[in-house]
Amino acid sequence: MRRIVVVGGSIAAVTAASWLRVRGFDGAVTLLSAETEQPYTRVPLSKTVLSGEATAASTTLPPLDDSVELRLGARAASLDTRTRRVILESGEPVPYDGLVIATGGRARRLSPPGMSGERVLRTLADCAALGQDLRCARSVLVVGAGLLGMEIASTCRTLGLEVTVIDRDPPLRRVLGPVLAEVVTRAAREHGVMLRTVPGGVRPIGTRTLEGVDADGDVLTADVIVSAVGDIPAVDWLAGSGLTLDHGVVTDSRGRVADNIVAAGDVAVVRGTRRRPHWTNAVEQARVAATALLGEDVTGSELPSYFWTSQFGVDVKVAGEPAELGEPDMVDVDGSSLLLRWSGGAAATVNHAMPVRKIRQLAYGS
Repeated sequence: MRRIVVVGGSIAAVTAASWLRVRGFDGAVTLLSAETEQPYTRVPLSKTVLSGEATAASTTLPPLDDSVELRLGARAASLDTRTRRVILESGEPVPYDGLVIATGGRARRLSPPGMSGERVLRTLADCAALGQDLRCARSVLVVGAGLLGMEIASTCRTLGLEVTVIDRDPPLRRVLGPVLAEVVTRAAREHGVMLRTVPGGVRPIGTRTLEGVDADGDVLTADVIVSAVGDIPAVDWLAGSGLTLDHGVVTDSRGRVADNIVAAGDVAVVRGTRRRPHWTNAVEQARVAATALLGEDVTGSELPSYFWTSQFGVDVKVAGEPAELGEPDMVDVDGSSLLLRWSGGAAATVNHAMPVRKIRQLAYGS
């Protein structure tokens, strides 16, 4: 294997390209990114970058090794696994011996194609556009009460805006479970956020421009409407490739998709599980997948997944999937901090300083 092509500009893509060198691969490595910016981390976009506390430049990831060819504005249009070529939108074929698929995803939208006025937050460009709108606004409607939606709401409150968050489910319940979700929800209300649950969901109102949403008969409007309703794995370019696609690129536990092809990050889903679009998962999955591509004997991470969020003055760190486990078995309260554990394999902290390694160990019950 002399040439490995990494498709994507995500943290998973950059990690995979870097890890190939760490593992001693001395052949050619080419990274194809559809975006024109240097690869960056998306984590601060909903927080310090959107608020103006940090610049877009501060999100840039450490530069790749000089031996890695980085091609910006190189969007993949299709994949020919028979001839082992990635075909770019320009029509240029990029040959490979080994391939890493790390194209991430794109923001899901409520509005039909052609309707303007709906903001999302996935890329630097999205962040810049939303930030510009917020500078001229007094009110914001956030559709989606998951981690991203609530982080956006928190930032908007720090900017002094009136904020309403609406979702078909109680805020954060699907990802944090009832106990943790209540802690953050209480803080959101104390910060003046209006939270609405509409089991029937919402429907966009407008013709060419999004004017508001219909929430079970109630019309809600705001100066700025932001959708934070999940992402769609970027697999369009893989249609007809013969790879198994099911809410992402299906892999085994080592990230393997087919001969000499692996996938990692938000675009990948391990067979028999569901996608975990978290930063830590993308990094760990990319390392495992890159190692497997080189034919080394490595297994997927046996540690529980890990993610974190910071909003409304509450810092939450989570190992495992507490939303699937109900009430915690242990709740340790120390002033304003919490330490929680679920016997099913999850643990979490709230405003509590604890290394990630120890939180994961706690999830195991050790």
